[in-house]
Amino acid sequence: MNAQVQKTIPDIEKVYLHTDRSTYFIGEDLWYKAYNVKASNNLLFDNSNILYVELISPDSKIIAQNKTNLEMGLGHGDFQLTDSLGVKPGVYQIRAYTNWNRNFGDDFVFKKNIEIIDVFEAHSKTNKSENYTVEKKPTVDETSKQNKFTVDFFPEGGSLLENVASIVGFKAVDNNGNPIPIKGEIYDSENELVTTFLSPHDGMGKFQMIPTEGKNYYAKIKTLTGAELRQELPKVAKQGYILSFRTFKGKNIISINTNAATLVQNPNAPLTVVCKAKGISYLETTQTLTETALSFELTKDKVPEGISQITLYDSNKKPQSERLAYIEKDQDLEVQLATDKASYNPNEKATVNVSSKSKTGAAKSASFSLSVTDMNGVLDDKDYGTTISSYFLMESDIRGKVHNPSYYFNPTNLKRLGHLDDLLLTQGWRDFLWKTMPKFNDTISYKAEKGITVSGRVKQLLGEKALVNNNMTLALINKKHMNIFNATTDSIGSFKFENIMFSGKTNMFLNSRNVKGKFRGEIVINPIEQTPIPVSFQNESIKWTETTRTIVENVFKKFVAFGIKPENVLNEVKIVAKKKNQTPVFYGIPDNSYVPDESVATFIDIFDLIVQKVPGIISDEDSVRFIRFDGAPLFLLNGNTAFKAEIDFIQPSDVERIDAIKGAQATMFYGQEAANGIIAVYTKPGTKPYEKGGFHSIKKEVEGFYTARVFYMPNPEKPNLELDNKASVRNTLYWNPYVHPDKTGNASVSYYNIKVETKVKVALEGITAAGIPVVKNTYYTIKKQENLK
Repeated sequence: MNAQVQKTIPDIEKVYLHTDRSTYFIGEDLWYKAYNVKASNNLLFDNSNILYVELISPDSKIIAQNKTNLEMGLGHGDFQLTDSLGVKPGVYQIRAYTNWNRNFGDDFVFKKNIEIIDVFEAHSKTNKSENYTVEKKPTVDETSKQNKFTVDFFPEGGSLLENVASIVGFKAVDNNGNPIPIKGEIYDSENELVTTFLSPHDGMGKFQMIPTEGKNYYAKIKTLTGAELRQELPKVAKQGYILSFRTFKGKNIISINTNAATLVQNPNAPLTVVCKAKGISYLETTQTLTETALSFELTKDKVPEGISQITLYDSNKKPQSERLAYIEKDQDLEVQLATDKASYNPNEKATVNVSSKSKTGAAKSASFSLSVTDMNGVLDDKDYGTTISSYFLMESDIRGKVHNPSYYFNPTNLKRLGHLDDLLLTQGWRDFLWKTMPKFNDTISYKAEKGITVSGRVKQLLGEKALVNNNMTLALINKKHMNIFNATTDSIGSFKFENIMFSGKTNMFLNSRNVKGKFRGEIVINPIEQTPIPVSFQNESIKWTETTRTIVENVFKKFVAFGIKPENVLNEVKIVAKKKNQTPVFYGIPDNSYVPDESVATFIDIFDLIVQKVPGIISDEDSVRFIRFDGAPLFLLNGNTAFKAEIDFIQPSDVERIDAIKGAQATMFYGQEAANGIIAVYTKPGTKPYEKGGFHSIKKEVEGFYTARVFYMPNPEKPNLELDNKASVRNTLYWNPYVHPDKTGNASVSYYNIKVETKVKVALEGITAAGIPVVKNTYYTIKKQENLK
């Protein structure tokens, strides 16, 4: 059997993003929490530390990318859905992936569609019924004109077998790929009625039949609108084996069935059943078939939760039949989500309590994210979109779009497991991700990133000869932060600064000096960022359902009532002032001042220029100092204090003036920081010192890790008039990416409600330390309470 079963597979990551909502309005913020797990067991995975989270527009352009820092498999971030980002109304895609998972192809990229609506434009259009008509059911005439729908039939185990009772799954979709309800009849080749069938959920269902020797079968199918279709069933095999799976009285039963013709041909045939989850085998058993039917129990303690791939092999190790089965396990976990009240006054403080415990009350460690949202007039929550449970336990293992995925993971839905079985018999069977192992070469193209890497090589200027043992200095300067790293080029002139951590827009300075400390060579830098994965996103239009229309209407009323104008809907306020060109000088008359002449062209190093042209200054390793002081001077660049690394990168030809101040006036204006004197460098107008450099130096702006913003909540004890007015009608009342139960298994969070009377949804998602995904929802109302006298 070893040829059939791969015992180990590479550590593949799976990513899920919990977003605060799925429908947004222009000007709002989208908040997300990232969960990165090992695909084989859903345990949080500390492998990659960089997650690329991208926002893709309806015309398939990446309009924003965050490098989200993952710590122990968890991270968080946000996008501002503003006009300045180029956000227009439409269906967008958020996707997330690590560099490591690029080795395994597109299947392991997380993708989720969101709708972004302009509430003011949408309101005026829905009122005028222009292009924003609500989806209506097509008439019989319209449907019969189209008459385009397809039905596929999937015999359990893969094929129909003569004289063996078979389950046949079916799935019906319209010409847009959306499920449609159908009913139908099965006839044999003599036009005798065999059985009837009906789709109980999303165009899918199953029926049983016993194919008779020498007969073929076809179906007559009807949609609710009267469209008809005749469809042949798959051909019936004369010999073979069929694998089937049932859950009976809480037990998982695997059956192997065959017919007499096969038994005569292969008496006492040894057949092997292999059960896998996520490509890894967890059970192999060989059974001898002496009769036409054999059954055995698949005990739950052996089975991981989720989709199992059960395959039947003959004695020649050739697969004969295969079945996908979803196995739900009774976990020793009780997560509870509750608010301290069922109804609140507008603006009243709410407290949400979370507990994560075993059935006996022992604390269970977990990481949760919590989103509290205004339901905006929708009273019956029918949102069956992707959740962490539906994604990790089912969706991420099936290619293609699963319609209403969380329907199958809602515990209040008693028929969900039967309907999920129908899904696996049809779409799942055809598009199961683990049918073939993800391609994985011994040569790994993409490494797991622990941080940001800057690498390259140094070669001779105007030649290809590698410069060995050159000293490389990397400076990263970001607002008030500066980090300096050093490295040496190796025998082929290569250098590498690995796994650096820095945030936001950062000025990077990189230079190369030879062993004598002189700037030498030409730096050839490798790309710091990989090209993003190609976008494959089909343009969709917003679905204007009754629910969408209700939400738009309610949001519009809220914004109008509180004076929220279109151009600043919940936008963050940014104040941008123009920088003055001329920086005032604060140190009086310098001791020495140098204004460059033509000879400046002979210098390639600014420190050489300073030593040669400014009296009283000497060279000090790779810097300079005043003869009268032992320590380093304070550097000023265009009037502002600067790091030495910033001075390093100024080209002598860009210098307008250099001042040297070594007397008491240095400390008078700049304190003890200038105790060793001041060297002030001024560059020519229009010079951008970060962008222009020699071959031996590179300056560029690089993007570090995204620094996630903090969700703003009004606090009546600390009012902020401008922000609080907008926040009082916010659609996401509260967002917290890190709700972590304490040692007792409890956590609680508080926030203030909005001013509007409405129904509110509290949605908790997360994963336990044991890899169990969790989804919990609760609801409450905001309503003015009558004072009881």
